[in-house]
Amino acid sequence: MRNFGICNQCEGNMNIITQIDTGNLSVDDYFSIAIYCSKLLSTGNSEDETTVRTIAIHVLNNWERISSELYPVWTDIIESAGFYPYIEKNADTMKMGSLSDEVRQKSFLSDYLPSMYLHKEQKKLSKYLLSGKNVIASAPTSFGKSLLIEELVASQKYRNIVIIQPTLALLDETRIKLKKYNNAYKIIVRTSQLPTNEKGNLFLLTAERVMEYDPLPPIDLLVIDEFYKLSLKRIDERADTLNNAFLKIVGKYKSKFYLLGPNIDGITPGFAEKYNAEFYKSVFSLVDCNVIDLSNSFDFSLSSRSLDKTKLPILYELLDKLKNEQTLVYCSAPARARRFAKGYFEYLFKQGQKPNVQLPLIEWINKNVNPNWSLAKELGYGVAIHDGSLQKHIGASIIKYFNDGLLRCIFCTSTIIEGVNTSAKNVILFDGQKGGKPIDFFDYSNIKGRSGRLMEHYVGTIYNFVPTPQRESIVIDIPFYEQDKKILSDEILINIEKADVQQQVIDRYNKLYEIAPELMEIIKKNGTNVNGQMNIYYALQRDINTPKYHNIAWSQMPDWDKLIYILSLAENNIFSFERKDILISCRQLARYINMYRKSKNIMSIINDIYKGKIANRKKLTQEQKYVQLDNAIEAGFHIYRHWFQFTVPKAFRVIDSLQRYVCTQNGKKAGSYSYFVQQLENDFIRENLSILIEYGIPSDTVHRIADRIPSELDEDGVVEFIKQNKSTVYNSLLQYEIDRLNQAL
Repeated sequence: MRNFGICNQCEGNMNIITQIDTGNLSVDDYFSIAIYCSKLLSTGNSEDETTVRTIAIHVLNNWERISSELYPVWTDIIESAGFYPYIEKNADTMKMGSLSDEVRQKSFLSDYLPSMYLHKEQKKLSKYLLSGKNVIASAPTSFGKSLLIEELVASQKYRNIVIIQPTLALLDETRIKLKKYNNAYKIIVRTSQLPTNEKGNLFLLTAERVMEYDPLPPIDLLVIDEFYKLSLKRIDERADTLNNAFLKIVGKYKSKFYLLGPNIDGITPGFAEKYNAEFYKSVFSLVDCNVIDLSNSFDFSLSSRSLDKTKLPILYELLDKLKNEQTLVYCSAPARARRFAKGYFEYLFKQGQKPNVQLPLIEWINKNVNPNWSLAKELGYGVAIHDGSLQKHIGASIIKYFNDGLLRCIFCTSTIIEGVNTSAKNVILFDGQKGGKPIDFFDYSNIKGRSGRLMEHYVGTIYNFVPTPQRESIVIDIPFYEQDKKILSDEILINIEKADVQQQVIDRYNKLYEIAPELMEIIKKNGTNVNGQMNIYYALQRDINTPKYHNIAWSQMPDWDKLIYILSLAENNIFSFERKDILISCRQLARYINMYRKSKNIMSIINDIYKGKIANRKKLTQEQKYVQLDNAIEAGFHIYRHWFQFTVPKAFRVIDSLQRYVCTQNGKKAGSYSYFVQQLENDFIRENLSILIEYGIPSDTVHRIADRIPSELDEDGVVEFIKQNKSTVYNSLLQYEIDRLNQAL
């Protein structure tokens, strides 16, 4: 029998875990480890408890190797570690030893989620939340923080709830999870949906949509997922809007709040006290992560291209070894994710492997995009990409296929790390940058946290192809409270109540409020660059009494001159053309808007881009043409997601509000851009069908079924009509389209 008694803590514990994972242990060895764990638990030391939890996770991961005679012993250890969800999951082999044990186990049942057991720390956090406390929670990705959102909803303690999440993908995931509570709440995902007085309202919105939704009813509870995105020091372009959304809701309604995020050590001093909030930090996890460092194998003094040539063969060999496990490969940019995914597909093809995955999405791509798109070929081999340019429904389907075990790996960017939940067992950190800057320890921890999954994989693995960032304490700044004059934006400052403005920024605040009160309210509501909005205001004032008035005060649909005028106002004031490889001018953007308005199909733009890429290049090989096709598809989808779905509608909304003010000030009839904005944002689909786009139904599909759905129905009525008339609505649809409708509704 090996002696696993109290030994050198680091070396001894790692040795125990290694021995468990290799399976080179006897019954006596497992018994000895159990005694060691019991002694650690008796110390009352938090580090010792963490050690026991880690050992217990690895024991659970190797449960089939443990003799049944030791089940009661290890069940007791696992119960002492607070792993009640796992005890319930393995109820056939994990039996409570006594009636008192069973009673104690039952005390960890959720108060409002039937048959759902919470782990020890979850239960503690749940009590805080259900008692009505404001809570700022920092815990590992595998903690189960999001489950407590559902518990709060299920409790029905709050009539009107706003849940802010950073991506539409996460919000849709939350919507599907919470739609079971539609008897108690109307679920609102669009600014066009009106709240009800007949029951509660559950608003699932991005921060931008919170600012656009007006008026909100009195909000009782605000939930912000990934609250670290409030920070300006982490350089998130959407931080201003998230800060203002918090101020809009909590400042106005004094709402209770639940802020949650991973791996955070602290927040701006004084914030929790001001808002009577509990900062709850936990390192408790039901998942462990093995770290395998491969970075010493590479020479980082090489050029990027040379380094990739060294790393890629090792990456592809590793993926082949992991082919039976779900794996994410983190890449620093969409172009790299696409290139490496294609490279892995070619690697498999050269090995003589054949397509072995049949997915409905492949058929849809072949019919609606292009069968030569590399993604269509990669999917057949269980390989996919995921980045911010993909159409919403394609990204959602890829994640579902991956979580269902139908895809072996996804080459991804930070969108998957921050934006969706996956069942990945492994994460490969191939690149060490994010947004053009080195990944810090916080980003690394979040990426690492995507390996393993609560109730799915006890142990995950991260493979580091780059050096691990240096450990550091992560303190998240709350800009509207901290008011650091060096980084606090005017967009946040103007939304702070004067009584709360600190001395170091009061002069700046007073200067801003020299703007006319009515105009200031418009600027505040728009939630974008203050100087940019003022520049637009001055330009409108300059042009309002000239022939350009006709380019300002229009309604319905703009002609070419009107499009160019508005887009030119917006350029460098609201947006800029940062990706010159896709768009370079307002004229080009206007041309694509008109093209999309006419065809109502993004493929018209993709085909146009592709023709431009191969024009006058007669010597291109077929493979080079395929590369240009991939580039054209990525560019077209980027234009659709970034420009048509977000940037252009936002710009036109801002300028619309300013032109209404200027026209009124000058005694002129104002225009209205709302119809154009709604049409562009909703793919030129009838307004009552726009909810289907929100739910991730392909726009082509919605166009095809539009005449089967009565136009007089409201958005909720449309959803119910489809549920009741599937045979009619689904007629002649592809299996993929039927699947998307069923999943969404």
